[in-house]
Amino acid sequence: MKVTRLKDAKPYPVTKHFACTPLRLQGGDASPVQNFTVGLSHFLPAGGAERDAGPLEKVYVVVSGEITVVMDDAETTLGPLDSIYIGPGEMRSIENRTNLPASMLVIMPVPGGQAK
Repeated sequence: MKVTRLKDAKPYPVTKHFACTPLRLQGGDASPVQNFTVGLSHFLPAGGAERDAGPLEKVYVVVSGEITVVMDDAETTLGPLDSIYIGPGEMRSIENRTNLPASMLVIMPVPGGQAK
């Protein structure tokens, strides 16, 4: 068993994100999880992530606030405990269009099943 207390979670680098602080909760250097990672991303008002498509599937779960996910053919706004699956290669951007911070869990596999 490996507990990660929020007060002990460490930030990790992400590209193409702005006004965002991601914290590693599980996997990577936070725990011995080998096949996936769990992060908690805090987005300030007007924060988000640029349009991009990653090679791995991922799940976003909004914990607080609202996050708008913009895909090629649609957009949806997620509130607390709403979730969305993003498939490998799907283009998306993330926007916090509100005047309040928003927090979101990010769950995704690691390449080759070895969390670093």
